[in-house]
Amino acid sequence: MQVSVRAVRLVGKPLVFAAALLPFVWLAHQWWLAFGNMPHDLGFNPNETSNRFSGDWALRMLLITLAITPLSSLFKAPKLLMFRRMMGLFAYFYVCVHMLSYVWLDMLFNWPELWADVLKRIYITIGMVAFLLLTPLAITSTKGMIKRLGARRWQRLHKAVYIIGPLAIIHFFMMRKGLQLEPLVYGGILAILLLVRLIPKRGKKKAAA
Repeated sequence: MQVSVRAVRLVGKPLVFAAALLPFVWLAHQWWLAFGNMPHDLGFNPNETSNRFSGDWALRMLLITLAITPLSSLFKAPKLLMFRRMMGLFAYFYVCVHMLSYVWLDMLFNWPELWADVLKRIYITIGMVAFLLLTPLAITSTKGMIKRLGARRWQRLHKAVYIIGPLAIIHFFMMRKGLQLEPLVYGGILAILLLVRLIPKRGKKKAAA
């Protein structure tokens, strides 16, 4: 059964948007309960829970974004590509929530102390670099920016995601301290998604030869 572009825009996109926003709604609701001195699910250390929760979802959204292109090719479903920009922006949104959680809840907007923390802790340095690299990708995600930059320059710029992904995994791995399964699983998924992108290129080179 073929799904029309109109159906994707009118039904599919709003549903995916709502689903992607649910983690933030849950987090915001828990903080509303916490500020109101009501029972909540943020645990004994709400700041750490908020940091980890938002960071986990930022990484998940990034992996989902990277998965869309190979899944579209695998299942021959080009309409999946219509969700790629949205999921990329949600990845950036959750990164911003993660950053706000750190800057506000942990550092209380103390900029000198924050700068010292960034320089002192290597995993925070790596996370900050990933955030700075992701920012221009989010800014240039509109059709207008693609026209201004030109398709070729735009594609070169957005290849930075192949650097951002590994940096995010390293940040996650170092933040968890010690060998844990979850960062390894996320790292394995990222490795597969990056390696899959090499297969079509190698195939094309062989065909050309």
